[in-house]
Amino acid sequence: MLKRILRYLNGTKKCGIMYLGVTSATLESYSDSDYAGDPLTRRSTSGMVFKYNGGAIAWRSQRQNCIALSTTEAEFIAESQAVKEAIWLNNLLKELCCVTSVPSLQMDNQSAIRLVKNPEFHNRTKHIDFRYKFIREQYENKQLNVINCSSEVQAADILTKPLAKDRFLKLKLMLGMYNFGN
Repeated sequence: MLKRILRYLNGTKKCGIMYLGVTSATLESYSDSDYAGDPLTRRSTSGMVFKYNGGAIAWRSQRQNCIALSTTEAEFIAESQAVKEAIWLNNLLKELCCVTSVPSLQMDNQSAIRLVKNPEFHNRTKHIDFRYKFIREQYENKQLNVINCSSEVQAADILTKPLAKDRFLKLKLMLGMYNFGN
């Protein structure tokens, strides 16, 4: 792990984030999770990235504080954390007169997306009821759009698992990170 961190720091020391001057900018949010990625505790890691004007403005990778019982639950936990942050960031951008639309949340887990968009009671997921009701309420009140994205363009992947070099470089560019040094 330490070797991977040092390799990352060395490889990105001349990188910066470039923002584009887009007039109709919206807040783009990505959330992802690895399921039971910690081999000792079996806790999952949540990753979330928030982009505005083509570059990342906020991001976080954090170990989940409970053990998820399924991939869908791990994704849903990450999603609920991202929704809270996206709403806060979007309200800040509205205050600054930078954005007028609702944020989009992009996820690569179909089951978690169906949970948000389908108001039926799901017996297998009643243990995540509070998170479900919070996200569902935000979706119904049109406070966010939930969008399916393929795993290939899931920007939050960069925060949840080790990646091959080509995939890492592709996601780094998606976040607006460019090499500005020689």
